[in-house]
Amino acid sequence: MTIQSVHTDSAPKAIGPYSQAVKVDRFIYTSGQIPLDVKGNIIEGGIKEQTHQVFKNLEAVLLEAGASLQNVVKATVFLKDMNFFIDVNEIYASYFGDHKPARSAVEVARLPKDVLVEIELIAFV
Repeated sequence: MTIQSVHTDSAPKAIGPYSQAVKVDRFIYTSGQIPLDVKGNIIEGGIKEQTHQVFKNLEAVLLEAGASLQNVVKATVFLKDMNFFIDVNEIYASYFGDHKPARSAVEVARLPKDVLVEIELIAFV
């Protein structure tokens, strides 16, 4: 088994003792991405803007690992409020198109930096 940390300057740096993603053989496990820009600032706007930024970050991490959203097999979506589900679901669908990975979506009490959404992915290449 080969384990490799993944890092790209095209996504925000980890804000703790973890990697942006880890590649284990042909699997890629991303850390949860929140709506930070590459400088580590929370982007302005509501749930729609935050969700787009999360996907921008995830795409950058996957690209660095040699994958894309089309390689995703599982997604986990963490929401500050389940009332955001419809908006997040619409944006989520726009990034995956006809590709439909397995997914869980849960409401949580609090997310890092009090953001509205966090998403983590598992991909296979």
